[in-house]
Amino acid sequence: MRKLMIAGNWKMHKTSAEARSLVRELTSALVPNPPACEVVIAPPFTSIGAVLTEANGAFIGVSGQNLHWEDKGAFTGEVSGPMLKELGCSHVIIGHSERRQYFGETDGTVNLRIKAAVRNDLVPIFCLGETLEEREQGITYEVVRTQLQGGLREIELPDASRFVMAYEPVWAIGTGRTATAEQAQEVHAFLRRELSALLGEEFAVRTRILYGGSVRPENAKTMTACRDIDGALVGGASLKAEEFLGIIRQGT
Repeated sequence: MRKLMIAGNWKMHKTSAEARSLVRELTSALVPNPPACEVVIAPPFTSIGAVLTEANGAFIGVSGQNLHWEDKGAFTGEVSGPMLKELGCSHVIIGHSERRQYFGETDGTVNLRIKAAVRNDLVPIFCLGETLEEREQGITYEVVRTQLQGGLREIELPDASRFVMAYEPVWAIGTGRTATAEQAQEVHAFLRRELSALLGEEFAVRTRILYGGSVRPENAKTMTACRDIDGALVGGASLKAEEFLGIIRQGT
């Protein structure tokens, strides 16, 4: 049985003080009533320390939003796996569509970053998904298959509990548009079949695949009720305690 995960990606929002305030609101609700799902938040790098301190013992895991594929070196502005691990991060988002769109991320660099995450005992949250143009062209499956195969090329993954995927249709991120539960389930099921072909049926069956794309409390329950949708990667709604808690409660 796969345990649901609700992950909040804060992107470039929240100073350390603002992060503490938001986590305080979350913990005040979660500590008395522990969630049945796994909860992870990904603050900006500058707020990770503050979030970890505030979330201590509150059933909240902390994730980096990205990492470099090298553990150290002359890479100005980058953050490494050992740095995230030392701070206390348990997860790291890799291959988010915004990294692909704005910062030149490719399937090749995603592959290197996943290898770095595994090497440093961080759980990769491996993101993939198609653009609106690609969906309208009817090549969604070809696109996500290529991303999956490229991202996992020549990787020896640990137990499936140490690996997470997130299907995020690019056309539904920050747009207010959301894939229907049926559309999302179809792609999730396809990804699980493809993962089975790559890493074996047992690994695929145990791997959690999250949905990401304008997730709100109103649609979280419908999404997570689908057979192959194991939670959500939440963007804007994770920046407001009431909305994020609503998703956590609907996703359990």
